[in-house]
Amino acid sequence: MDIAAVDEVLSTTRAVRRRLDLNRPVERDVILECLRLAIQAPTSSNGQNWRWMVVTDADKRAAIADIYRSCGEAYLAQAAKTAEDPQTRRVYESAHALSQTLARVPVHVIPCVEGRLNQTELVVAASEWASIIPAAWSFMLALRARGLGSVWTTLHLMKAAEVAEILGIPDTVTQAALLPVAYTVGTDFKPAARPPVETITSWNTWDAH
Repeated sequence: MDIAAVDEVLSTTRAVRRRLDLNRPVERDVILECLRLAIQAPTSSNGQNWRWMVVTDADKRAAIADIYRSCGEAYLAQAAKTAEDPQTRRVYESAHALSQTLARVPVHVIPCVEGRLNQTELVVAASEWASIIPAAWSFMLALRARGLGSVWTTLHLMKAAEVAEILGIPDTVTQAALLPVAYTVGTDFKPAARPPVETITSWNTWDAH
C-alpha cells in the first residue's frame, strides 16, 4: 500500500466551495465508482441501510438551491461580516459564495439512511449516523482521489421535507447532508492548520496528556 498517497488524500480532502468547476460535466460512471467505494464503509449491525440521492436535473438542482438559500443565506452573509477570526471569516465567505452558485454545481448528492431519527435515543441515533457518515466521508475521499471535490452541507435539512417532496424521497428515510459535487479548479490542496494533536488528546483520564 502506498501510505504516502493515502496520507495525502486523507490530509488534503478539503471542504471545496469556491474551487468547484461549474462548467465541466461530471460523468455518471465517476459518481457510481465513488459510491461503490463509499459503501465499503462499515454500517451499524451490518444494516447496509444507506441510500444515495444523486441529483443532476438542472431544474431540481435550482429548486434545492432556492431552499438552501432560504434556510441560511442571511445567516451566512452576516457571519461572514462579523466573524473575528480571519480563517473562520473566510470559511463563512466561501459558504455564502456557495449559496449563490449551488444551482450551477453539476451534481448534488444527498446521503440518506433508512429510518427516522427524530427523538431517537442517543445510542440508537449514534448507531444510525455511524451507518451513513463514514460512507459519505469515504465518498468524498474517493472524489478527491479523482480530481473532484465537495463539501458537507446541512442547511437544507431545516426544510428537508420540501427537498424530499421535490425528489420523491419517502418519509421513512432521513437525509444526512447535501454534497455539491464537481471537478475542482486545480488539485493543489494542502493540509489545513490544526492544533497539535497532543493538545487535544487525553490518555486514560480527561485532560491527562
